Amino acid sequence: MKALFENIPLDKGNSSVHAYRFEVPYFEFKWHYHPEWELTYIVKGSGYRLIGNTLEDFNAGDFVLIGKNVPHTWCSKAQDNEPVEAIVIQFGTASLESVLAMPESESVQSLLSQASRGLHLQDSKPWESKLIALTQTEGFDRVVGLLALLHAISKARYRSICPNNHHTIVSPKQELRINTVCQYISEHYKEPIPLSKVADLVFMTESNFCKFFKKATGKTFSDYVNEMRIQAACQLLRESEIKISNLAQECGFETLSYFNRVFLAKKKCSPKQYRNSSY
Repeated sequence: MKALFENIPLDKGNSSVHAYRFEVPYFEFKWHYHPEWELTYIVKGSGYRLIGNTLEDFNAGDFVLIGKNVPHTWCSKAQDNEPVEAIVIQFGTASLESVLAMPESESVQSLLSQASRGLHLQDSKPWESKLIALTQTEGFDRVVGLLALLHAISKARYRSICPNNHHTIVSPKQELRINTVCQYISEHYKEPIPLSKVADLVFMTESNFCKFFKKATGKTFSDYVNEMRIQAACQLLRESEIKISNLAQECGFETLSYFNRVFLAKKKCSPKQYRNSSY
C-alpha cells in the first residue's frame, strides 16, 4: 500500500532514540512509513491497526515492533470522551551498528531482521513499566535502556504480523490516493460503498483502481472493506448486547447470512461463539 514518508527528527540529531508518550482524543488514520524501527505500545484505547498488508484489531496492552520502512497506522474512533494513549520508541541503527555487530547481539540482530514483517508481543504486561522508564531517560542511559529492552524482547514470545510481502512505493500522488480511500472507508463502512464511488474519489477507472488496490495491499477492495466491518462487529460483540441480526446491519452487511459467512471465514467461529468466548 502506498504510504506517506515520515521524517523522524530523533530529537533534532541530538539523540539516536526518540521515545515519547502521548494522549489524543483518537488515533487518526495516517498510513506512513519511515527508515527507523518502531516500538508501539497502546496504554489505552481500541480500534484497528494496519501493518504492511495485515489489518488486525487492537486493545490496551497491544505491543508491536515494526521494521524500517514498513508502512503502518493505528486507527480508532473517539468514544465517550475517553482519550487514547500510546508509548512510541523510534530508533535507527547507524549509531548502534558497532554494538549490533557484536556476537552478543545475535538475538537482537535476528529480532530486528524479523521485524520487517511486524512483530506482535504475546504477553505485554512486563513491558509497560520498562517503556515508561525509557521515555523518562535521556542520552546514553536511553540507548543502554533500549538495547536491554530489545535483548529482553528477543527472548520473549512474539509472532509475525504480515504473512506476505508488502510494497512501499514512494509517490506523493499515490500516497494521497490511498489515504483518501482508506479514510473514506473508515468513515463510511456502515454504508454501502460502491466501487465506482471510491474509484471516483481518486480519479481512477474501476479497473485501474482494483489493480492498484490489490497490488498495494494484497487484498481486493471488497475483502478490505469486509475486514473493516468484521473488526467493528467484533467490538460490538464484545461490548454490547445488540442482537446479531441488528449488529450485522449496523456494521454494513446487507444480509445476516453473508455476515455469518464472512465472519466465519475471518474469525474461524460464528458471531455467537465469538461473543460467548469474550465473556
